[in-house]
Amino acid sequence: MPYMIETWDKPNRQDLRKQTRDEHLAYLEAHAGLLLACGAKLNDDGSDAGGGIYIVDVDTRAEAEAFIAADPFSRADLFREVRVTRWRKAYLAGQCCL
Repeated sequence: MPYMIETWDKPNRQDLRKQTRDEHLAYLEAHAGLLLACGAKLNDDGSDAGGGIYIVDVDTRAEAEAFIAADPFSRADLFREVRVTRWRKAYLAGQCCL
């Protein structure tokens, strides 16, 4: 069952996000097989909104929590809040999954 993970950065942490970004992207690449989708949240003008969304294909909440806990952004204490929610694939890449 997929899980959606939504994160919110602590205030004034844009520099930490930039410093940790390369390590974060390498982590995502190493775990690409688990990722249905992920990306940063943006403001309407395209600037960084301070957080992200991950949709991971794992079997349990514990696996989703372990995934985000091991992310370099988490290890660098970037996030003020993380929410993990079960998610149903209704449509993915234009295909009905129901």
